[in-house]
Amino acid sequence: MAADTGQGLWDFALRLYGAPGVGEACLLLQDESGVDVPVLLFSAWLTTNSVALSPTEIARIDDLVADWRNEVVKPLRAVRRRLKYGPHPAPTKETQTLRTGVKDVELSSERIELAVLEVEGQALIAADGSTGDAAGNLRSVVMFFRRAEPDERTVTALAAIENALAAL
Repeated sequence: MAADTGQGLWDFALRLYGAPGVGEACLLLQDESGVDVPVLLFSAWLTTNSVALSPTEIARIDDLVADWRNEVVKPLRAVRRRLKYGPHPAPTKETQTLRTGVKDVELSSERIELAVLEVEGQALIAADGSTGDAAGNLRSVVMFFRRAEPDERTVTALAAIENALAAL
């Protein structure tokens, strides 16, 4: 895997998420395993920088963004998803415009989360004291959120992300 050439986390996240199959895999992991996609993308970014995340580091990193995710990102996501089919008068052309606006704000909230994570990641990269296998970061993050062994769908989703990551 090629080392990251100083690319910021936001740009990296957009590239990886936009790779074929990655967006769908991330959403499956989010919906079925409770994975925080920004934390997952952050762990992939650290993988490209050869920085392994221990379970303790993952918990610490998650603690930094959990309140933001739970109080800002998740409620915005819930509103956006709800507007797709209701409540009355949705769905209409007008409510679709509102839904698009909420989606933009939700994405902005995730960008803020990624900025917090990037600061932490840069400190980890600078410390260069990582031990362990950075290639296991994605699985470790999924295990942290899932709190159980991955099932077949989870393994398939992880493989899609890992393959795209290797191709970046």
